[in-house]
Amino acid sequence: MNRIAPVPPAPPSPSFHLGTLFQWRPAARRWPFAIRAAICMGAPVLAGWVFGDITAGLMATIGSFTALYGNDRPYLNRAVYLAAIALSFALAVALGLAAEIRLLVIPAIVFIAMAATFLCNALRIGPPGAYMFAVACAAGTAMPVEHLSVIQIGLLVLAGGTFAWLAHMVGALVSPRGPERAAVAAAAEAIAAYVETVGQPAEDAARHAAALAMHNSWTMLVTHQPAQPRPSGTLSRLRSINRELHLLFAGVIATAPADKTLLADIAGRARLLAIQARDTRVELERTDPNHVPLGHHGLLSSLLKELHPSSPSMLVAARVGVATAMAGLVGEAMGLERAYWTMAAAVLMLHQGLDWMRTLQRGIERMSGTIVGLLLAGAILAIHPEGLWLVLTLMLLQFVIEICVIRNYALAVVFITAAALTIASGGHQLPDISHVLWVRGVDTAIGCAIGLLVLVLTTPRSVAVRIPQELVSLLTVLKATIGYAAEGRVTSTAARRARRDLQHRTIALLQAYDAGVGATPAHRRIAEQMWPAVAAAQRLAYRVLSACWSIEGAGDERSREEVARRLFGPDGERQVRRAVDDIETAIRRGSKPAEIGPLPGFLETEIRNLGNSLVPAAR
Repeated sequence: MNRIAPVPPAPPSPSFHLGTLFQWRPAARRWPFAIRAAICMGAPVLAGWVFGDITAGLMATIGSFTALYGNDRPYLNRAVYLAAIALSFALAVALGLAAEIRLLVIPAIVFIAMAATFLCNALRIGPPGAYMFAVACAAGTAMPVEHLSVIQIGLLVLAGGTFAWLAHMVGALVSPRGPERAAVAAAAEAIAAYVETVGQPAEDAARHAAALAMHNSWTMLVTHQPAQPRPSGTLSRLRSINRELHLLFAGVIATAPADKTLLADIAGRARLLAIQARDTRVELERTDPNHVPLGHHGLLSSLLKELHPSSPSMLVAARVGVATAMAGLVGEAMGLERAYWTMAAAVLMLHQGLDWMRTLQRGIERMSGTIVGLLLAGAILAIHPEGLWLVLTLMLLQFVIEICVIRNYALAVVFITAAALTIASGGHQLPDISHVLWVRGVDTAIGCAIGLLVLVLTTPRSVAVRIPQELVSLLTVLKATIGYAAEGRVTSTAARRARRDLQHRTIALLQAYDAGVGATPAHRRIAEQMWPAVAAAQRLAYRVLSACWSIEGAGDERSREEVARRLFGPDGERQVRRAVDDIETAIRRGSKPAEIGPLPGFLETEIRNLGNSLVPAAR
């Protein structure tokens, strides 16, 4: 008889109502980041005031947006990453100003928006992502900078980015491995939280959160490190701690002990490892390279993986290109003074590739925050702060933005609007403030509307079929991983690559589900029907990954082969492959899978559950 595990509760579908505008969401401690962003915003303005050119100082603040990126990266990787961000801001503003020929403005902004969107999504550059590059171009081209050449403007923006780079890197003097320690400690806490939910309804969600935390910590310890890292006692020690955490995680998945005392001991051990990860004492320890996973895909492989027409990054970039072009053309047709703001609003709506519900929420939050923000901006522009008062005003605005942006985006937009218009004024008294406010409000409304329209018109049926596609991709990688596991060869480069890809596909599958339930009602129903299959596939993937870690932890090569033989038996690999092939065929055809035959015991429940979960979807 097939063993059926209860289907975990599906993640809540995204929804939006006006009360959301007033919700204060929880967030990690933000004030150190907010203080640094405020200093980076104020320093260029202060320098401009000291040297008698406040407009040049305000132009340099655009480069200060560099401070908003890379906060969670190791310092060596961060140095290169932020240098590229700062240079990109300088090039974006310079290109926007150089394209002042009427026929070239819109194509230049469209190119910047599309390139920034593709790169930020393909390379997993987090918020604020591509949007700040569009804002930088819009704000830079709106400033009264006739006394400056394009080269001077680019250098000013680069100078602001350089200061932000220095502010970001100063922490390396205090805690050179601080980001890595924090990532490993977060993974340990997530694993402890998962262990404490074993046997409860929240187990699946906690397991996925722990897997994500482990994935992020290995990315921090491997992907974001040099290809040939300098021998470091701290890095090696953190890798060793992370490996022990992963073995604890895999052991709980593999055996799911019912002994509450044993589970409590495992959770306690994970929390002790979190304390050890934060310990700044250097321990000279070397980690076996074969015990280190490959982490996330590197820069080049990530770009190549997304360079095909059907990739999510290409789709989002294409949407942004269409929307920004439409926004620019509408702005020109309506005779708007600066169509760049309209184009920036369109980029904001689409650059993250959010689903329909989240994009609609973002648009409503943006418009409501902009309306109130225009009032605040009008008050600031009417008072016209100068000198140190202008410095303090921008620093305060930036500080509040970073405190609020995660907790309540609509409230943050109030201050974002005020800061952007204050910078764009160039430090000059505006002759007609009400006109400027009206134009910016119209620009934002048109840009948001165009972004929503493009999303509706370009949302293909792939929203409905993406989950089956991701299921097939996961099963394809799973079969490759099974092949290495059955032979006990789980530490070879090819095997570690397969294990990494299986983890990545598991995350991508849940992302596909999230996109489906956030779509229009018809597509949402299809996604919700697929949830049992998504949950079963996740459980299967984690069980295979857990088996790989158990085999790896057996010791030498002969011991690993023996563990693999015990798990798979004499014919286990072929049995698993045949069952997975049948399930994969059923997914492609949308039909009921063939009867599943005998299977190795450690995978039988998960594979049968996956096969049974496809029956409702097929119907």
